[in-house]
Amino acid sequence: MSKILIVEDELAIAELEKDYLELSGFEVHIETDGTAGLKAALEEDYDLLLLDLMLPGTDGMTICERVRQVKNVPILMVSAKKDDIDKIHGLGLGADDYVTKPFSPSELVARVKAHLARYERLINSNVPQNEVIEIRGLKIDKTARRVFVNGEEKAFTTKEFDLLAFLAQNPNHVFTKEELFRKIWDMESIGDIATVTVHIKKIREKIEMNTSKPQYIETIWGVGYRFKI
Repeated sequence: MSKILIVEDELAIAELEKDYLELSGFEVHIETDGTAGLKAALEEDYDLLLLDLMLPGTDGMTICERVRQVKNVPILMVSAKKDDIDKIHGLGLGADDYVTKPFSPSELVARVKAHLARYERLINSNVPQNEVIEIRGLKIDKTARRVFVNGEEKAFTTKEFDLLAFLAQNPNHVFTKEELFRKIWDMESIGDIATVTVHIKKIREKIEMNTSKPQYIETIWGVGYRFKI
């Protein structure tokens, strides 16, 4: 029997969700406080999480981000907010689906069943999974050579992708421009290392919210660059 955790501060809604899910054969536990919900999600073995966005204690986005760092179980965000930016943010943090209130309980059950079935297929599949780096809303799919920022795909040139992926898989290590030039362009002294600076600038324009205060690629003045985690 699959175990589901509902983190919802409106008890009437939580109880309704619980009733419908239990009628479909699921074991359901409810937490009405975000901090308690995060603790349960991290310490207990649940097969799926239903997270409200606005919660006392710890909000649903934070719970999603913290859980996704250590677990791959399906996460469904539930909220009265209809703004696309909230959906993009939630999906970018690792949520698998976003359900807007009010919703049909039967639709919710159908989505839960679909995500559990998909997850079951994935964990039982012998097909190798893509090598993916995910850090604070940035997703780098090394196998497919695709980059997503808060769920939105960004177009990268070959060298831009190679440079970003190299820095991301070597976090907190400071590389000089010369080292990056040799690693990515495979050259010792041929060419202009200023191309590294140009590529870093282009990458930041695509992944940073504020290029003057980068949260991913940090400039270490007089030395080079490092990827922050």
